[in-house]
Amino acid sequence: MPLTDDPDVLSRRGRMNVLVRHRGANDPEVVRLRNEAREDALVRHVRKVVDQAPPLSEQTRRRIVALLAPAPAGPAVDHGPDAA
Repeated sequence: MPLTDDPDVLSRRGRMNVLVRHRGANDPEVVRLRNEAREDALVRHVRKVVDQAPPLSEQTRRRIVALLAPAPAGPAVDHGPDAA
């Protein structure tokens, strides 16, 4: 059973599989489609987690936004006690 029933995701996955077979895994279009598939998976996962999460405090919301913001040039930013 597929991880999604989204026709766009399934179509992109099918196209990627055909391209891999005919052009190889390192073809630029295959790489682009693979990256898009990873982005789609990340968005679906984040949506699922957000939908299941309890209401967030303003502090927690700011920490999450900081994780998604472009990283500034310079020293690493501390995202709190759970940061890896």
